[in-house]
Amino acid sequence: MNNTATWQRFKKHFLHDAALGLSLDISRMPFPDDFLAQMEPAAQRAFADMAALENGAIANPDENRMVGHYWLRNAALAPSPALRDAITATLAAIKDFAAQVHSGAIAAPGGAKFTRLLVVGIGGSALGPQLVSHALGRPGGDKMAVHFLDNTDPDGIDHTLATLAGRLPETLVIIISKSGGTVETRNGQLETAAAFRAAGLDCAKHFVAVTGAGSRLDRTAAAEGWLARFPMWDWVGGRTSELCAVGLLPAALQGIDIQAMLDGAAAMDAVTRRPDTARNPAALLALMWHHATGGRGAKDMVILPYKDRLLLFSRYLQQLVMESLGKERDLQGNIVNQGIAVYGNKGSTDQHAYVQQLREGVDNFFVTFIEVLRDRAAPAAASLEVEPGVTTGDYLQGFYLGTRDALGEKGRPSITLTVPDVSPRTLGLLIALYERATGLYASLVGINAYHQPGVEAGKKAAGGVIALKQKLAAALAAAPGAAFTAEALAAQAGGPPELAFKILEHLAANGAVKKNAAASGDIFEATYSA
Repeated sequence: MNNTATWQRFKKHFLHDAALGLSLDISRMPFPDDFLAQMEPAAQRAFADMAALENGAIANPDENRMVGHYWLRNAALAPSPALRDAITATLAAIKDFAAQVHSGAIAAPGGAKFTRLLVVGIGGSALGPQLVSHALGRPGGDKMAVHFLDNTDPDGIDHTLATLAGRLPETLVIIISKSGGTVETRNGQLETAAAFRAAGLDCAKHFVAVTGAGSRLDRTAAAEGWLARFPMWDWVGGRTSELCAVGLLPAALQGIDIQAMLDGAAAMDAVTRRPDTARNPAALLALMWHHATGGRGAKDMVILPYKDRLLLFSRYLQQLVMESLGKERDLQGNIVNQGIAVYGNKGSTDQHAYVQQLREGVDNFFVTFIEVLRDRAAPAAASLEVEPGVTTGDYLQGFYLGTRDALGEKGRPSITLTVPDVSPRTLGLLIALYERATGLYASLVGINAYHQPGVEAGKKAAGGVIALKQKLAAALAAAPGAAFTAEALAAQAGGPPELAFKILEHLAANGAVKKNAAASGDIFEATYSA
């Protein structure tokens, strides 16, 4: 396509919303001229589904639940006075709690201010807060320094707690789990509590719960007299929970303007709620995903933000998109194996990582570039000229535009989102945009975007591993001094030999059992003893 034709297509398919300050360019997606018209009936059905969801319909039929994350930034839309009151009261409580912590009215034992924040969660209870903390934090200027425990990796837990060594007396801890039974979060809670006790500290004077009413965590926090409890509701999924207490409480404590985030999301919701496909950036994104993947996930989504602060955005979208869209069955129960794989890096690091394959390797992806117009928080005059008349920000834009053109030369499709800055309002816009696009796409392909049966299957399987570990340990304990191969122990415990072998190797590596190498050197003839 020559420059004139490219320019004409760009003008035709470039959407700029001045009120939002956001632009969307889909001109480099190779959809035919009649594609949007052909998809319009399906788009209108998706708009109707979204309207029903926002009005309180049971949008998650598998779990018989409403889906209400859109109400979080505009409580007036909630379908009942009770829900509206719960949203507004919780937001007010978050702001008040953060203000009291910052002022010292809520303080650590002995009256010292809390200066550190440890957030314990996993999945949506960590990815959203981590994204916001990294994107909007101001080193040396935050109200509190934030740390995260987001896995059950002992070494990772030790590393994070070591960074707080000597600071635990001034550390506030938020434990986030809707059910209160999420194993990774429970383990992080127990490890953190043990560290506090070892330091001679009363956990209850430092801990805050964000959980469902009546959950095990809620009951523990109430019984032990924790500093505060904030609600999670069953109509907010983990991957869409950043704008409830899950994300707002850590952000507020860090000193981030959470109202600006909510206002940005509400502004995006207003724009993407309208059933005007050509002027709706979320609908256009969903339709581009549909075209790129054939509505079947045939290509991967590569997210390339040209801004360091948005490095974690691709990780955040991995959960939002892949957990929402990666489904075996459609709403009619047919096996469809839907989904879109998401991965990403950041510009211009991408140019030194995997742009080589994107340009010349397997053609199994489409790219979304995220361009941020403002180089620095300070005025442009503060930027150093690395060459006469050229700044580092000029080079960053050059690499973005150059990479986009290099991909275009090979027929590799791309979308560009342009935002003015990385601010609380802009991050709210982006979160809401992708939430809506994901929901609309799910309607286009007829799946339930709001459940996660595969996640539950993995949790169940993990429970089976722990049960077998306990049986193996019991069998060894019952025969002190005796040694058994993994296969023999598996037969006693009634478990698969391969699984028993993996468990025993892990136990031996950590000193929980003794491993005796076989004279033959065959690893499968090694024996294990208590």
